[in-house]
Parts: sequence; structure tokens; C-alpha cells
Amino acid sequence: MAAEGGTKAILAALFANAGIAVSKFVGFLITGSSSMLAESVHSVADTSNQGLLLLGQKTSKRRATKAHPFGYGRERYFYSFIVALMLFTLGAVFALYEGIHKIQHPEELSSPLVAVAILVVAIALESYSFRTAIVESRQLKGEQSWWSFIRQSKTPELPVVLLEDAGALFGLVFALLGVGLAVLTGDPMWDGVGTLMIGVLLGVIAITLIVEMKSLLIGEGASDGELEIIANELTSDDVERVIHIRTQYLGPDELLVAAKLGLREGLELAEVAKAIDEAESRVRAKVPAARLIYLEPDLYRPVNA
Repeated sequence: MAAEGGTKAILAALFANAGIAVSKFVGFLITGSSSMLAESVHSVADTSNQGLLLLGQKTSKRRATKAHPFGYGRERYFYSFIVALMLFTLGAVFALYEGIHKIQHPEELSSPLVAVAILVVAIALESYSFRTAIVESRQLKGEQSWWSFIRQSKTPELPVVLLEDAGALFGLVFALLGVGLAVLTGDPMWDGVGTLMIGVLLGVIAITLIVEMKSLLIGEGASDGELEIIANELTSDDVERVIHIRTQYLGPDELLVAAKLGLREGLELAEVAKAIDEAESRVRAKVPAARLIYLEPDLYRPVNA
């Protein structure tokens, strides 16, 4: 479900951004608006980003090899991290540069109504993409707040598309505001101000994504709720306690679980093997992402014993 929903949201964003990028660039050629140019570059970057997210989904499905025995699931995190970097470099840095330049050297806009019309159409298309991302994300979000979902989601594509689309919508509003004020006041400096606001917005979003994707790329463990479920399912009449446990997501849908279990004294070898197998089955039934489970049986020895 996570991969399917993520793909649908990515495709919606891809087609919307591709169409928007072309229309914005045409608008820039007609009007000379720096806000339109910044938004054109932003949409081109977003379109490229969706392609990278799709590439990451495809390459992550490769079979495990001797060199990569745990598979390629983290490629989805890697490409999402690259997307965050591209959003910062191609989107934020360019918009900041262009905004400062236009404030220092303002230029009159030609055919501003064309820019306004294009921005309004772009807002409608971007709203459709954003709505698709929200609908698909809601299936995974559950009762979490949106901010918690972005911070804690192990599926990187949906938070990336959500923040990209939100940034695109606000960026379009800022561009519309900059062009509108430039027309109303007769001062083209406002176009540069709108561009500068777009740059700051994209910078904040890009840095947020870089931090979150870096955390996933390095390796995050199971959430507190998942960890509690796993620990509870590992214990039974024969497994008296979990001595220690380590978890790590190898990809959005693949969780590694390693634990040392304190078994009841007096168990025969066959009974130990049965207890371990049953513990694995219970965990997989409750946490399907726990595909790789390594359990070490031991006797619990209290520290003060």
C-alpha cells in the first residue's frame, strides 16, 4: 500500500509539474517576471525530482546480492535525499539569487496579466497534485499529526511530495503576490520581493527534507509503538524476557530485528528452536515489515545475581 500510494502521488506531481513548468517558462518569456522565472526553475526541479523518486522505487526492488546481502531498499532514501539537495540548489539558491538581483536592478514587467493567468492555472493544477498526495498519505498517517507523519514516516516519497507540493502552492501565491503588487504599485521591485520569498520558503522545506532523509539514510529503528509490540510478541511461556533488542529499517517496508531472549531454564534443544520459531511468527504477524529477524537464545542472569 505504501509503495502504491507513493507512486500515485509521484505520478500526479510529475504530470502537474511538467505542465506547469512549460506554462511558467512561456509566461516568463512573455512578461520578463523574475517570480515567473524562479517558479519555472522550481517546477523543472520538481519534475526532475519526481523522476528521481520513481527511479529510486524501481532500483530498490533489485534482488539482494553477495555485495549487498540486505538488498537495495535504502536506495529510496538515497534518491529522496538527492531530491532534497536538488530542491535546495536548483530551487532555493536560484530563487534567492534572482530575487536579490531583481530587487537591486528592478525591471518593468510586460503583459503582467499573462503571468497572473498562468499562475492561477498553475495553482489549480498544483492543488490537484497536493490533494492526491494528501489522500494517499492519509492511509499511512493514521492519528498522527501531519508534522509527526513527515518526521516519523519510513516511506520517504510521500513526505517529499507533500512538502514539495505545499512549497509549490505557497510559492505560486508568493509569485502572484509579487506580480500583483508590482502592477498595482507600479514598482517592479515587488516582483523581486516575491521571488525572494519563494527562495526562503524553498530553503526551509529543502533543509527540513535534508535532515529527515539523512536520518532515514543513516538508519532509523522501529518506532516506540512498533518496538513495544515486537517486545510483547517475543515473550511467551518459554521466552521469559527480552534481554536486549536492536532494530533498523533497511527500507520503507523492511525492518531488521535482532534480539537476545532469556529462555526458561530446562528447555531441550528442540523446544528452544520451537520457541524461537514461534516468537518470529508472532512478530511477523503483528509487524509485517519485520522481514529479517535474528534471535539469540540465552539464560537471563540478573546483574546482582
